[in-house]
Amino acid sequence: MGNYTEDAKQLLHLVGGKENIAAVSHCMTRMRFALVEPAKADVKEIESMKAVKGSFTQSGQFQVIIGNTVADFYNDFIKEAGIEGVSKDALKQAAKKNQNGLQRVITALAEIFAPLIPAIITGGLILGFRNCIDSLYLFENGTKTLCDISQFWAGIDSFLWLIGEAVFHMLPVGICWSVTKKMGTTQMLGIVLGLTLVSGQLLNAYAVAKTLAADIPKWNFGGFQVNMIGYQGQVIPAILAAFTLVYLEKFFRKITPQVISMIVVPFFSLLLSVMAAHFLLGPIGWKVGAAISAIVFAGITGTFKVVFGAVFGVVYAPPLVITGLHHMSNAIDLQLIADYGGTMLWPMIALSNIAQGSAVLGMIWLQRKDPQAQEVNIPACISCYLGVTEPAIFGVNLKKGFPFICGMIGSGIAAIICVATGTTANAIGVGGIPGILSIQPQFMAPFAISMTAAFAVPFLLTALVGTKRLPADQVLKAPEELTAFLSGTAIPLAEVGDGVFSEGILGDGMAILPTSDTLYAPADAEIAALMPDTRHACGLRLENGMEVLLHIGLDTVDMKGDGFTYLVNEGQKVPRGTPLIRFDRAKIKEAGHRDVTICVISNTGNAKDIQFHTGIAVKEKETAIVTFK
Repeated sequence: MGNYTEDAKQLLHLVGGKENIAAVSHCMTRMRFALVEPAKADVKEIESMKAVKGSFTQSGQFQVIIGNTVADFYNDFIKEAGIEGVSKDALKQAAKKNQNGLQRVITALAEIFAPLIPAIITGGLILGFRNCIDSLYLFENGTKTLCDISQFWAGIDSFLWLIGEAVFHMLPVGICWSVTKKMGTTQMLGIVLGLTLVSGQLLNAYAVAKTLAADIPKWNFGGFQVNMIGYQGQVIPAILAAFTLVYLEKFFRKITPQVISMIVVPFFSLLLSVMAAHFLLGPIGWKVGAAISAIVFAGITGTFKVVFGAVFGVVYAPPLVITGLHHMSNAIDLQLIADYGGTMLWPMIALSNIAQGSAVLGMIWLQRKDPQAQEVNIPACISCYLGVTEPAIFGVNLKKGFPFICGMIGSGIAAIICVATGTTANAIGVGGIPGILSIQPQFMAPFAISMTAAFAVPFLLTALVGTKRLPADQVLKAPEELTAFLSGTAIPLAEVGDGVFSEGILGDGMAILPTSDTLYAPADAEIAALMPDTRHACGLRLENGMEVLLHIGLDTVDMKGDGFTYLVNEGQKVPRGTPLIRFDRAKIKEAGHRDVTICVISNTGNAKDIQFHTGIAVKEKETAIVTFK
């Protein structure tokens, strides 16, 4: 049996069973489902599972956050479900059935840029480093840069531009390749198409604005002329050209006999797509991209730039990240870089990451006495500060609600500072704290001030609001009660009829005459002891040091485990209400034993004034049977 067999069974049931799963896969931290009927998934119960850090729906996929052990969980899940996992591509295809038209466009855009992000981030970091050594005047009374005083660093600066130029000037090559890869057509044709957009024969796109119209080189076809302009760094022209190539190739494959397809399909697909790119799509795409970037640039730099920054800072996390619309910002950022030599949008995105992480930091402080909560809080905070926001947003902030709002407010304030100071990034970088490396040197100090706001405001707001909100949720308090571990009738130990338990030799306690057959944890606890040979008892250790023994039946040790099934492992931390042991009441009776189940407090820990509530009907996981201070 795997470590997650029981959790896998529970998740399978809660997502609607095997018949509701169209496809399933996993990534680094999440289980990804394409569900036949998404509404059948019991999200509330799924998120209450110990193994689950959170869940959300994006791009038609229902995603369950497990954490770093997701691969083991996934293996146990597919074994239990009796289904085969699929590739991520197959999962995405299945998930598209749950998407509307806009969602499919956004998903396509995200899938185009996803393979390019590592290169873009690398290029951004390199440009940031180059700016630090060739643009910061830190030497000889602020008159010279490091490159000015050192030939070695001047050489490094020149050499690193080799990579920076390859990433950003040749971006259309990557876009065309990515589109053909996504659409399942010939990737090499995509690469060639991209190269024709950035060829050295063309006027470099970055030089167009400085070139007189009469000086722009042209192809002269007698009756008409076409400008020989390159599309270095341009996004929309490359996307339009690439999709034209894709659909031309699919068209010619369909109508061309197989015997000549190797010649006809690539020749006509590439020729016509290159002509379309330079004659029509490139100029149109350039104008569309320039219009979009101009609108965004006007918003960031215009009269109401502070309002723009506040709105973007506040709304980036909720509708954009949650729905997946944030992927569209990559294209806008790249267009801003191409048109204006930098982006003022991306710094606000980095600040939003920091703000949500700081809200989690507030939860870490508030829940400092809750080790179980910290298992989720601390990793989520770290990953958020490093640019991965999903664990923080879905695993912590959205669950409580108010930390998410506090993060949005902090992000909005930080964004106001950011746009008010004109903070600009060279390129898209690593989100969160490392984002400062992509900021242009002259704006690093203002960005640091913005970061301070993104750290302080969400943390303080979360801590302030949480001190009023969380006690009602019993987050800061140690457990003050044990709830019923079975349904039935609660009785005093004296009525159990066993010398050892009834006399209180093992400790004070109470018992339940059960009407149910699954033993549940009466509080958040650690599984301190199990009896693998007999499986009829379980020892728990609470945070306050209290130790509790739960013992099913009298003399049931003689049954040697027959009729008993452990649902947990020793050392496992379990929340209140977790199933611990399943037992067969009929088998216990056939063996001649009573199924009365005893709860003994063998160590009171820090608990005082312990009261046992007996002589009442109790319901598992709900009725308080023991209270203490």
